[in-house]
Amino acid sequence: MTKKNLLKLNLNELKNEFKKNNIKGFRAEQVFNWIYRNGIVEFPKMSNLPRVLINELTEKYEINDLNLNKKLIAKDGTQKYLWKTNDNNLVESVFLPYEDKNRYSICVSSQIGCSIGCEFCATGIDGLKRDLSVSEIIEQILKIQIDVSKERYGSPKITNIVFMGMGEPFLNYDNVMKAVSILNDEKGLNIGMRKITISTSGIIEKIKTLAENNQQIGLAISLNAPNNQLRNKLMPINKKYNLDKLMEAVNYYIRKTNRRVTFEYVLMEGINDHEIHAEQLIKILKNKLVHVNLIPANPVPELDIKKPHQGVAKYFKNRLEDNDISATIRVEKGTNIKAACGQLRASYQNGG
Repeated sequence: MTKKNLLKLNLNELKNEFKKNNIKGFRAEQVFNWIYRNGIVEFPKMSNLPRVLINELTEKYEINDLNLNKKLIAKDGTQKYLWKTNDNNLVESVFLPYEDKNRYSICVSSQIGCSIGCEFCATGIDGLKRDLSVSEIIEQILKIQIDVSKERYGSPKITNIVFMGMGEPFLNYDNVMKAVSILNDEKGLNIGMRKITISTSGIIEKIKTLAENNQQIGLAISLNAPNNQLRNKLMPINKKYNLDKLMEAVNYYIRKTNRRVTFEYVLMEGINDHEIHAEQLIKILKNKLVHVNLIPANPVPELDIKKPHQGVAKYFKNRLEDNDISATIRVEKGTNIKAACGQLRASYQNGG
């Protein structure tokens, strides 16, 4: 008998599931509370449940799709988790502590591998294997919250979720959005929608769908090139969703939601870091409700991508701000354990 994973169910679905098995609704609330408010993922440890119910739950359900394969801790406190799935695939997620700001973020994966094939990103080297399930997405966050809390569950509390790990979240849209709704539940992890950001390479249909649903989720666009010729080369997805189509979808999103869109721009030496690129970037983003996150490229041994010369990121930032475009330079975290932007790759052949 295949056990059903309870993490894929929201509270109402859990109540209905229990009702089908003649388990009272308040028991669903108790189990939900144990999982999300207490970090207890083993039925025998749910101390206010009767033994008969614990036995029934153990027989029919599970709260485990991921097992920790490896954990690496960087000098700056960043922690990379390599999980093994039940079908022996590997997926990565990253814990990013910003203690001075009382912000504790998790970079979550939505797929095993990636089909987008960006030239500067390690995740897509092996292609796409499959989508992650709702329970596999949630479990990354839940298990990291349990791990970083130790004996005091919820301290420090995970405050932010960014879907910037392995995969293209908008190609696994339904599972990602279901996971987001469970994470947001006030009886669950209670992570605010405004504290959740989804990054996309530019799947315009889903950008528009997100705009229409207007759920206050943060939207980030992985841009990385300010003209179609260069973006076609760096990000093959641009051949289907070119910059004109992408910016039309972004404008639609801003009109619908009145929310700022973040553009991620990975600066790569000799590729997209020239003065002309800064001017082209200004041209496509000027007078829009946007923010630019400048990311000096991180080293990936398999790819011939180099960090730009010192001062390039600052030059881009100054030029953008001179034109009233909000910009920041991302603080590097986790580079020495390959947990930084563009480095995530579920591969352990080389000691990953």
